[in-house]
Amino acid sequence: MTLLTYQVFKTVADMGSFHKAADILGLTPSAISHAISSMESELGFSVLTRNKTGVKLTNYGEHLLPYVNAVLNSDESLQQVINEMNGLKTGKVKIGVFSSVCTNWLPDIMSSFCEKYEDITLEVFQGTYADVAYWIKNGVVDLGFLSVSSAGDIPIEPLYRDPLVCVMPRGVKDGSKPDYVDIEEMRNHQFVTQRDCTDADIQNFLKENHLRIQSSYHVVDDLSTVRLVEKGFGICLMPELVMHDIPYEVETYPIRPDSCRIIGIAAMNPNFMAPAVRTMYNHILEKYRNL
Repeated sequence: MTLLTYQVFKTVADMGSFHKAADILGLTPSAISHAISSMESELGFSVLTRNKTGVKLTNYGEHLLPYVNAVLNSDESLQQVINEMNGLKTGKVKIGVFSSVCTNWLPDIMSSFCEKYEDITLEVFQGTYADVAYWIKNGVVDLGFLSVSSAGDIPIEPLYRDPLVCVMPRGVKDGSKPDYVDIEEMRNHQFVTQRDCTDADIQNFLKENHLRIQSSYHVVDDLSTVRLVEKGFGICLMPELVMHDIPYEVETYPIRPDSCRIIGIAAMNPNFMAPAVRTMYNHILEKYRNL
């Protein structure tokens, strides 16, 4: 199989469509179909299932995709090394981010990086902690922002201590403790919670402090959570960074005991990176390591 075959397979898997993959790669749909058929014939098993709505990976295809990503990433790394030897700074860097880093940090990272390295292109993937961890492990992205507690076995370089705060509707705060919210006060309120994959650090705080919360609201994104709080459906805990750009009329308070999430930059092989990826990695460390 050739690199083009691998690229066809990856693009079809990403897009879920032969026609969309053909448009991206500049090939005809019949050429895409022929490449996949030849690949399946050589492998001896099917990697895609075809139906009226598009195509999906088979179990074999899902197992194979991370290895195909690794081959394509290795080829990209090789090309970048060759270009670097020729005095060129080129290549592509794929970055995974979660919401608050995407809104607060990423625009500045991208603009300052692109000013210095015009020929390095950037591709951004936004998702939950679980999404970013999966993308890093499976070679979908080169680098990703995670909290230290969500990184698991992925090597991560800590960058920033982000305190957790309590978010309340206006006017519901217990006046006897005007400057903070402690565990006992939290026990008196309904919570709006996010799913475990989106707020690992908050879930850890609740478990460590034996706070068994009651919640009928299990949402995914930060804006939805805070909006429900604003409308009086409960309180929530949030990293402080999340609240920088929240437009809703709520009140935020430090919590007792103090807690935080540690944001870091993660990569599966930090000691073996393509030149463009290493350049971005160092750029991020320089900008945020001392925060």
